[in-house]
Amino acid sequence: MKLSIVVPVFNEQQSLSELCDRIAATAAAQGYDYEVVFVDDGSRDASWSTIVQLSQQNPAIRGVKLRRNFGKAAALSAGFERVTGDCVVTMDADLQDDPKEIPNLLGELNKGFDVVSGWKKTRHDPWHKVLPSRVFNRLISWLTGVHLHDHNCGLKIYRREVLSEVELYGERHRFIPVLAAARGFRVSEIVVEHHERKHGVSKYGFERFVKGFLDLMTVYFLTGYGNRPQHLLGTVGLVSSCSGMLGLFMLASWWIVSRLSDSIHDVHLHQKAIFYFCILAVLLGIQLISIGFLAELITAMNRSSRSSFSVSEDTADKRESEDAK
Repeated sequence: MKLSIVVPVFNEQQSLSELCDRIAATAAAQGYDYEVVFVDDGSRDASWSTIVQLSQQNPAIRGVKLRRNFGKAAALSAGFERVTGDCVVTMDADLQDDPKEIPNLLGELNKGFDVVSGWKKTRHDPWHKVLPSRVFNRLISWLTGVHLHDHNCGLKIYRREVLSEVELYGERHRFIPVLAAARGFRVSEIVVEHHERKHGVSKYGFERFVKGFLDLMTVYFLTGYGNRPQHLLGTVGLVSSCSGMLGLFMLASWWIVSRLSDSIHDVHLHQKAIFYFCILAVLLGIQLISIGFLAELITAMNRSSRSSFSVSEDTADKRESEDAK
C-alpha cells in the first residue's frame, strides 16, 4: 500500500523543512512507501523555493505551484489530482498537525472505514478561535447527521476512491467527511495531538465563520436535496401558501360574520397587518414552488456524468480479476 500526503502551503517557509523531516521519520519507522505533494497556494514568501529544494533532496517529495491564492479547497484538489497512493492523508504545513498520528489514522481506516478525521481534543489556540469552532462543529453535526467533534481539523485520511467521488470548490474542504457520508462512505474520528504554532500566523479570521456558515447551508442543500430540490422548496412553499390561505379564509369569515350580525364595529381588513402578512405568505409560497420547478428542470437538464449513487463492489469485477489471474 502506498501512502500519499497532501499539504497545502501558504507562507509557511519556516516550517517546511522540519515537517519533511518529521514525515520522513514516521515513514521510515513504519516502513511506508510514501509520497508528499506540497501545493503552494500563492505564497508570498520563499515557500516555493524551499519546496523545490526539498524535492531535489528527496524524490518522494513533489511540489505544485498555483498561479495565485485560490484557497485551501483548490490547493487540496490540485494535490488530489496528482497523488498515486491508495490512501491519502491531508495535513496543514504549520507543524500543528503531527505526522506521528498517521499510523493511528491508518489503523482506524483499516477497521473498515473510508474516511478518518482527526479530533484536536486539546487545542493550543486562543479562546476566540476555539469557542466559535466548537459551536460551528456542533451545528454541522446537527444539520448533516455526521457527528464529528472537529470537522475543521486538517489532519484526515481518505481512501483514494472517496476523493474520486467528492468534488471540491469554494471552501468545501472542511465538509469532505459530510460529502463522503452522503455518498455512502463510512466516516470515523480519532483523537490526535495538536501542537502550538511555532512559525508564522494563523490564516483564518472572523470571515472564516461567515463563509463556513454559508457553505454549510449549501452543503446541507446539496447533500440532502441536490437531486430533488422541489422536496425542500416545494414543502416550504406549500406550508407558506396553505398558512396564508388559511389566514385569509379566517379573516374573510370574520368579515362576513361581522356584516351579517350588523356589528357596530365595522371590520376593515385592509387596516389589519395580518391581512398583508397572509397575502405575502401566499405569494412567497407560490414563488418557492415555482423556483422548485425551475430547479428540478435545471437538475434534469444538467445531469453530470457522475451518478447519484456510489457502488461499493461488483461481482463482475471480481470475476474478471479471477479470469485475469
